[in-house]
Amino acid sequence: MTEFTAPSLTIGQLEAKYPMYCKAMRLLLREGCTQKQIERTVCWDRLAILHNSLPKNYKSPEYLFWLFRREYEQQKLKALD
Repeated sequence: MTEFTAPSLTIGQLEAKYPMYCKAMRLLLREGCTQKQIERTVCWDRLAILHNSLPKNYKSPEYLFWLFRREYEQQKLKALD
């Protein structure tokens, strides 16, 4: 039986795709996913790697989740006005 191994990504490749990972998390929030569901995604994993590697440059995925969630809730409230 062969074992699947994901190709290893460099920090530079992860940094280049940072906006895409943030966008993916925002989309998941809009779809109504819970934090537990989002924690099991690739975007969460990649954001965690970036934060652990370069904590001064990148916020934790938990922080981003709450930031994006607040942003989304504010947008919903504005749409109701």
